[in-house]
Amino acid sequence: MAKLDSEGEYVHGTHRSEQDRLALMNRILNARTLAEVRVQPGDRILDVGSGLGQMSIAMAEAGGAGSRVLGIERSDEQIAKAIESRNAAGLSPARVEFRQGDALKLALGDGERGQFDLALTRFLLEHVPDPLAVVRQMVSAVRPGGRIVLADDDHEILRLHPEPPSLRAVWSGYMQLYTKLRNDPIVGRRLVQLLHQAGASPRRNSWVWFGACSGDPIFDATVTNLIGVLRGAEPRMVAEGLIGPDVVRGCCDVELREFAAQPDSAVWFAMSLAEGTRPE
Repeated sequence: MAKLDSEGEYVHGTHRSEQDRLALMNRILNARTLAEVRVQPGDRILDVGSGLGQMSIAMAEAGGAGSRVLGIERSDEQIAKAIESRNAAGLSPARVEFRQGDALKLALGDGERGQFDLALTRFLLEHVPDPLAVVRQMVSAVRPGGRIVLADDDHEILRLHPEPPSLRAVWSGYMQLYTKLRNDPIVGRRLVQLLHQAGASPRRNSWVWFGACSGDPIFDATVTNLIGVLRGAEPRMVAEGLIGPDVVRGCCDVELREFAAQPDSAVWFAMSLAEGTRPE
Protein backbone atom coordinates (compact mmCIF):
# COMPACT_ATOMS: atom_id res chain seq x y z
CA MET A 1 0.00 0.00 0.00
CA ALA A 2 0.98 3.58 -0.60
CA LYS A 3 -0.31 6.92 0.59
CA LEU A 4 -4.01 6.18 0.72
CA ASP A 5 -5.62 9.56 -0.05
CA SER A 6 -9.32 9.16 0.83
CA GLU A 7 -8.47 5.94 2.65
CA GLY A 8 -5.95 7.57 4.99
CA GLU A 9 -2.18 7.81 4.99
CA TYR A 10 0.17 4.84 4.94
CA VAL A 11 2.96 5.25 7.47
CA HIS A 12 5.69 3.48 5.51
CA GLY A 13 5.63 4.69 1.88
CA THR A 14 6.35 2.69 -1.30
CA HIS A 15 10.07 3.34 -1.85
CA ARG A 16 12.37 0.45 -2.78
CA SER A 17 13.52 -0.29 0.78
CA GLU A 18 9.88 -0.48 1.92
CA GLN A 19 9.02 -2.85 -0.91
CA ASP A 20 11.96 -5.02 0.14
CA ARG A 21 10.69 -4.99 3.74
CA LEU A 22 7.18 -5.96 2.61
CA ALA A 23 8.56 -8.82 0.54
CA LEU A 24 10.49 -10.04 3.58
CA MET A 25 7.39 -9.77 5.78
CA ASN A 26 5.40 -11.77 3.25
CA ARG A 27 8.00 -14.53 3.25
CA ILE A 28 7.70 -14.72 7.04
CA LEU A 29 3.91 -14.54 7.31
CA ASN A 30 2.22 -15.86 4.19
CA ALA A 31 2.25 -19.59 4.93
CA ARG A 32 0.94 -18.97 8.45
CA THR A 33 -1.74 -16.58 7.19
CA LEU A 34 -2.77 -18.98 4.43
CA ALA A 35 -3.34 -21.74 6.99
CA GLU A 36 -5.76 -19.47 8.86
CA VAL A 37 -7.52 -18.09 5.77
CA ARG A 38 -8.47 -21.64 4.71
CA VAL A 39 -8.87 -21.12 0.96
CA GLN A 40 -11.20 -23.68 -0.61
CA PRO A 41 -10.75 -25.23 -4.08
CA GLY A 42 -12.21 -22.97 -6.76
CA ASP A 43 -12.74 -19.99 -4.46
CA ARG A 44 -13.37 -16.60 -6.03
CA ILE A 45 -11.25 -14.34 -3.83
CA LEU A 46 -11.07 -10.59 -3.30
CA ASP A 47 -7.79 -9.30 -1.77
CA VAL A 48 -8.32 -5.74 -0.53
CA GLY A 49 -5.04 -3.83 -0.26
CA SER A 50 -3.11 -6.51 -2.14
CA GLY A 51 0.25 -4.69 -2.02
CA LEU A 52 3.03 -6.61 -3.75
CA GLY A 53 0.60 -9.41 -4.60
CA GLN A 54 2.42 -12.24 -2.86
CA MET A 55 -0.58 -13.23 -0.75
CA SER A 56 -2.90 -12.99 -3.77
CA ILE A 57 -0.63 -15.38 -5.66
CA ALA A 58 -0.41 -17.77 -2.70
CA MET A 59 -4.22 -17.87 -2.39
CA ALA A 60 -4.63 -18.53 -6.12
CA GLU A 61 -2.21 -21.43 -5.92
CA ALA A 62 -3.95 -22.80 -2.82
CA GLY A 63 -7.35 -22.61 -4.54
CA GLY A 64 -6.23 -24.62 -7.55
CA ALA A 65 -6.96 -24.21 -11.22
CA GLY A 66 -10.58 -23.16 -10.73
CA SER A 67 -9.84 -20.29 -8.39
CA ARG A 68 -9.65 -16.61 -9.30
CA VAL A 69 -8.15 -13.76 -7.25
CA LEU A 70 -8.79 -10.06 -7.72
CA GLY A 71 -6.37 -7.80 -5.87
CA ILE A 72 -7.41 -4.20 -5.27
CA GLU A 73 -4.46 -1.89 -4.60
CA ARG A 74 -4.09 1.90 -4.44
CA SER A 75 -0.43 2.14 -5.44
CA ASP A 76 0.61 1.83 -9.08
CA GLU A 77 4.16 1.00 -7.94
CA GLN A 78 2.93 -1.93 -5.88
CA ILE A 79 0.71 -3.17 -8.71
CA ALA A 80 3.64 -3.14 -11.13
CA LYS A 81 5.66 -5.32 -8.74
CA ALA A 82 2.66 -7.59 -8.17
CA ILE A 83 2.25 -8.16 -11.91
CA GLU A 84 5.94 -9.05 -12.18
CA SER A 85 5.54 -11.61 -9.39
CA ARG A 86 2.38 -13.07 -10.93
CA ASN A 87 4.06 -13.51 -14.29
CA ALA A 88 7.11 -15.08 -12.62
CA ALA A 89 4.77 -17.54 -10.91
CA GLY A 90 3.31 -18.56 -14.28
CA LEU A 91 -0.21 -17.37 -13.48
CA SER A 92 -2.39 -15.63 -16.04
CA PRO A 93 -4.36 -12.39 -15.51
CA ALA A 94 -7.48 -14.54 -15.68
CA ARG A 95 -6.32 -16.33 -12.53
CA VAL A 96 -4.84 -13.35 -10.66
CA GLU A 97 -5.81 -9.81 -11.62
CA PHE A 98 -4.49 -6.65 -9.97
CA ARG A 99 -6.67 -3.58 -10.25
CA GLN A 100 -6.05 0.01 -9.11
CA GLY A 101 -8.72 1.15 -6.68
CA ASP A 102 -9.85 2.55 -3.35
CA ALA A 103 -10.80 0.29 -0.44
CA LEU A 104 -13.63 2.67 0.45
CA LYS A 105 -15.17 2.29 -3.00
CA LEU A 106 -14.10 -1.04 -4.44
CA ALA A 107 -13.50 -1.01 -8.18
CA LEU A 108 -15.82 -3.90 -8.99
CA GLY A 109 -17.42 -4.37 -12.38
CA ASP A 110 -20.93 -5.42 -13.34
CA GLY A 111 -21.64 -8.87 -12.01
CA GLU A 112 -18.70 -8.89 -9.58
CA ARG A 113 -20.18 -7.40 -6.41
CA GLY A 114 -21.86 -10.01 -4.26
CA GLN A 115 -20.18 -12.87 -6.10
CA PHE A 116 -16.92 -13.55 -4.22
CA ASP A 117 -16.56 -16.58 -1.96
CA LEU A 118 -13.90 -14.94 0.18
CA ALA A 119 -12.72 -11.39 0.86
CA LEU A 120 -9.46 -10.81 2.71
CA THR A 121 -7.74 -7.70 3.94
CA ARG A 122 -4.44 -7.74 5.82
CA PHE A 123 -2.49 -4.80 7.27
CA LEU A 124 -4.86 -2.28 5.70
CA LEU A 125 -7.43 -1.44 8.40
CA GLU A 126 -4.74 -0.01 10.68
CA HIS A 127 -3.95 2.57 7.98
CA VAL A 128 -7.45 3.97 7.34
CA PRO A 129 -9.46 6.50 9.35
CA ASP A 130 -12.72 4.58 8.77
CA PRO A 131 -12.03 0.83 8.87
CA LEU A 132 -15.73 0.06 9.24
CA ALA A 133 -16.42 1.55 5.79
CA VAL A 134 -13.82 -0.82 4.30
CA VAL A 135 -15.34 -3.86 6.01
CA ARG A 136 -18.81 -2.89 4.80
CA GLN A 137 -17.46 -2.83 1.25
CA MET A 138 -16.01 -6.30 1.77
CA VAL A 139 -19.29 -7.68 3.13
CA SER A 140 -21.15 -6.36 0.10
CA ALA A 141 -18.56 -7.94 -2.22
CA VAL A 142 -19.06 -11.54 -1.08
CA ARG A 143 -22.02 -13.77 -1.86
CA PRO A 144 -24.55 -14.67 0.84
CA GLY A 145 -22.71 -17.19 2.99
CA GLY A 146 -19.37 -15.91 1.72
CA ARG A 147 -16.48 -15.35 4.12
CA ILE A 148 -14.81 -12.11 5.20
CA VAL A 149 -11.37 -12.43 6.82
CA LEU A 150 -9.74 -9.46 8.54
CA ALA A 151 -6.11 -9.61 9.67
CA ASP A 152 -4.32 -6.70 11.32
CA ASP A 153 -2.14 -5.47 14.15
CA ASP A 154 -2.67 -4.54 17.75
CA HIS A 155 0.64 -2.79 18.26
CA GLU A 156 0.33 -2.64 22.04
CA ILE A 157 1.04 -6.37 22.37
CA LEU A 158 4.64 -6.20 21.07
CA ARG A 159 7.19 -7.41 23.61
CA LEU A 160 10.93 -7.94 23.22
CA HIS A 161 13.01 -9.60 25.92
CA PRO A 162 15.57 -8.61 26.98
CA GLU A 163 14.07 -5.28 25.97
CA PRO A 164 16.38 -2.78 24.21
CA PRO A 165 16.57 0.34 26.44
CA SER A 166 15.00 2.84 24.03
CA LEU A 167 12.54 0.53 22.24
CA ARG A 168 9.55 1.47 24.38
CA ALA A 169 9.99 5.19 23.63
CA VAL A 170 10.45 4.58 19.90
CA TRP A 171 7.50 2.16 19.70
CA SER A 172 5.32 4.64 21.58
CA GLY A 173 6.25 7.35 19.07
CA TYR A 174 5.46 4.97 16.24
CA MET A 175 1.98 4.29 17.66
CA GLN A 176 1.39 7.99 18.24
CA LEU A 177 2.15 8.57 14.55
CA TYR A 178 -0.79 6.35 13.63
CA THR A 179 -3.06 8.49 15.78
CA LYS A 180 -1.66 11.69 14.25
CA LEU A 181 -2.53 10.34 10.80
CA ARG A 182 -6.08 9.45 11.95
CA ASN A 183 -5.27 5.74 11.82
CA ASP A 184 -5.69 3.05 14.49
CA PRO A 185 -2.60 1.31 15.94
CA ILE A 186 -4.72 -1.13 17.98
CA VAL A 187 -7.36 -2.04 15.38
CA GLY A 188 -6.47 -5.74 15.72
CA ARG A 189 -8.52 -6.05 18.91
CA ARG A 190 -11.55 -4.55 17.13
CA LEU A 191 -11.81 -6.96 14.21
CA VAL A 192 -14.73 -9.03 15.52
CA GLN A 193 -16.60 -5.85 16.43
CA LEU A 194 -16.00 -4.45 12.94
CA LEU A 195 -17.42 -7.60 11.33
CA HIS A 196 -20.55 -7.34 13.46
CA GLN A 197 -21.00 -3.61 12.84
CA ALA A 198 -20.60 -4.15 9.08
CA GLY A 199 -23.47 -6.67 9.03
CA ALA A 200 -21.45 -9.89 8.96
CA SER A 201 -21.85 -12.77 11.39
CA PRO A 202 -18.58 -13.30 13.30
CA ARG A 203 -17.49 -16.95 13.33
CA ARG A 204 -14.01 -17.16 14.84
CA ASN A 205 -10.93 -15.24 15.87
CA SER A 206 -7.32 -16.33 16.04
CA TRP A 207 -3.67 -15.24 16.07
CA VAL A 208 -1.09 -15.50 13.32
CA TRP A 209 2.26 -15.81 15.07
CA PHE A 210 4.74 -13.11 14.06
CA GLY A 211 7.45 -13.63 16.66
CA ALA A 212 10.73 -15.52 16.82
CA CYS A 213 13.66 -16.12 19.15
CA SER A 214 17.39 -16.67 19.00
CA GLY A 215 18.05 -19.95 17.22
CA ASP A 216 14.90 -19.73 15.08
CA PRO A 217 15.78 -19.66 11.36
CA ILE A 218 13.57 -16.60 10.86
CA PHE A 219 14.77 -14.66 13.90
CA ASP A 220 17.18 -12.41 11.99
CA ALA A 221 14.50 -11.69 9.38
CA THR A 222 11.97 -10.85 12.11
CA VAL A 223 14.33 -8.32 13.73
CA THR A 224 15.26 -6.93 10.31
CA ASN A 225 11.56 -6.37 9.60
CA LEU A 226 11.13 -4.53 12.89
CA ILE A 227 14.12 -2.31 12.13
CA GLY A 228 12.67 -1.61 8.69
CA VAL A 229 9.32 -0.62 10.18
CA LEU A 230 10.91 1.89 12.55
CA ARG A 231 13.44 3.32 10.11
CA GLY A 232 10.74 3.69 7.46
CA ALA A 233 8.56 5.68 9.85
CA GLU A 234 11.46 7.69 11.29
CA PRO A 235 11.25 10.76 9.00
CA ARG A 236 7.57 11.29 9.75
CA MET A 237 7.96 10.59 13.49
CA VAL A 238 10.75 13.18 13.66
CA ALA A 239 8.82 15.70 11.57
CA GLU A 240 5.83 15.37 13.89
CA GLY A 241 8.04 15.91 16.93
CA LEU A 242 7.27 12.49 18.38
CA ILE A 243 10.87 11.39 18.91
CA GLY A 244 14.40 12.55 18.12
CA PRO A 245 16.29 11.04 15.17
CA ASP A 246 19.23 10.01 17.34
CA VAL A 247 16.94 7.92 19.53
CA VAL A 248 15.47 6.05 16.57
CA ARG A 249 18.86 5.45 14.98
CA GLY A 250 20.40 4.33 18.26
CA CYS A 251 17.55 1.90 18.81
CA CYS A 252 17.69 0.49 15.28
CA ASP A 253 21.39 0.60 14.46
CA VAL A 254 22.83 -0.32 17.85
CA GLU A 255 20.35 -1.72 20.34
CA LEU A 256 18.31 -3.94 18.01
CA ARG A 257 21.48 -5.20 16.30
CA GLU A 258 22.87 -6.16 19.71
CA PHE A 259 19.54 -7.74 20.62
CA ALA A 260 19.68 -9.85 17.43
CA ALA A 261 23.17 -11.10 18.34
CA GLN A 262 22.27 -12.29 21.83
CA PRO A 263 21.64 -16.03 22.43
CA ASP A 264 18.53 -15.54 24.58
CA SER A 265 16.51 -12.86 22.73
CA ALA A 266 12.82 -13.22 21.93
CA VAL A 267 10.28 -11.21 19.93
CA TRP A 268 6.72 -11.79 21.10
CA PHE A 269 4.10 -10.59 18.61
CA ALA A 270 1.12 -11.87 16.66
CA MET A 271 -1.31 -10.59 14.04
CA SER A 272 -4.99 -10.60 15.00
CA LEU A 273 -7.36 -12.43 12.63
CA ALA A 274 -11.14 -12.63 12.60
CA GLU A 275 -13.55 -14.32 10.21
CA GLY A 276 -17.22 -13.71 9.57
CA THR A 277 -19.82 -14.62 6.98
CA ARG A 278 -22.37 -12.61 5.06
CA PRO A 279 -25.84 -13.64 6.21
CA GLU A 280 -27.78 -15.87 3.81
